[in-house]
Amino acid sequence: MKYLTVLLCFLYISSHAQDYSTQLAQHRRAYKDDFLKEARSPLKEADLPKLRFYDADSTYRVTATVEKLTDQNSFVMPVFSGQGREHIRYAVLKFTLHGRPMQLTVYTNTALASVPQYRDYLFLPFTDTTNGNETYGGGRYIDLREGDIKDGKLTLDFNKAYNPYCAYSAGYSCPKPPAENDLNIAIKAGEKLFAGATH
Repeated sequence: MKYLTVLLCFLYISSHAQDYSTQLAQHRRAYKDDFLKEARSPLKEADLPKLRFYDADSTYRVTATVEKLTDQNSFVMPVFSGQGREHIRYAVLKFTLHGRPMQLTVYTNTALASVPQYRDYLFLPFTDTTNGNETYGGGRYIDLREGDIKDGKLTLDFNKAYNPYCAYSAGYSCPKPPAENDLNIAIKAGEKLFAGATH
């Protein structure tokens, strides 16, 4: 009986991991397709095979507690080149990753907040110790929505971390992740360095 229980648990975990890998593969296909739909995209179809990602790893998919912030003043988030954009600190996400307690701040872009289809858009830029080595030196982003928050919690999936356009080409105004979002850990999930980078 004990052997059967262990076997059933293994099959459940294996099936769950397989389902997650399939879901993430679909997400990444859609991510690549978006480059071909965007008029100002830095990539063409021939560039897409140069996009690289870590293998799916569900241990980088965590539940975060959302602590919403109030009475926050807007500020200009610096960019790598060009003019920065106004943002407001929206909430602090607290979570445990690989046994370590961590937190990140999510922001709202004040300009996007005035556009109906992006009104609930949340921006999560971050840096970690893989930057400049395995991943883009300027950090990576994760997109979230207010609707992702359920009962003060949300699922934070680092497998969906992606590069800013600046990772592929010069001439884009990409926000720099604020210092409060620097994680002193290697986030070996999400998008890696672009294989075709020339700058």
